Amino acid sequence: GLVIDGRTLEHVLHDSLQNVFLELTQKCRAVVCCQATPLQKSVLVKLVRSKLKAMTLAVGDGANDVSMIQVADTGVGISGQEGMQAVMASDFAISQFRHLRKLLLVHGHWCYTRLTNMVLYYFYKNV
Repeated sequence: GLVIDGRTLEHVLHDSLQNVFLELTQKCRAVVCCQATPLQKSVLVKLVRSKLKAMTLAVGDGANDVSMIQVADTGVGISGQEGMQAVMASDFAISQFRHLRKLLLVHGHWCYTRLTNMVLYYFYKNV
C-alpha cells in the first residue's frame, strides 16, 4: 500500500511527475491520500480516470468530498455528523462505512446479472 499526504500530493500532481506517480500506484494494492484538499482529491480522480482509463469509486462523508464524488464514475456518500452534502451529490448513500462492502457486493452482482441477461437476449435476437 501507499500512504501519501496533501503536501507530497501537491508536488506529485505536477505534469512532470504524474506518470511516475501513476506507475507507482499501479504496483500498489491500495493508495490512501490523507490531509488532501478537495481540489487535490478531484484532480487525483480525474488523473486516474484519464490516464489509466480505470473505473473510479469515490467515498466521502462531508462537504469537502463533493467534488471528488462528482468527478468519479460512481460516488458513495456516507450520511453522518458532517452533514448531507456528500449524500446529496452521490449516486449511492449509506448510513455507515461498514455498509460499503454489502453495497459493492450487491450492486456488483446485479450489474453482472443485467449484463449476462443482455448478452443472452442479444444472441437470442440475432440468431
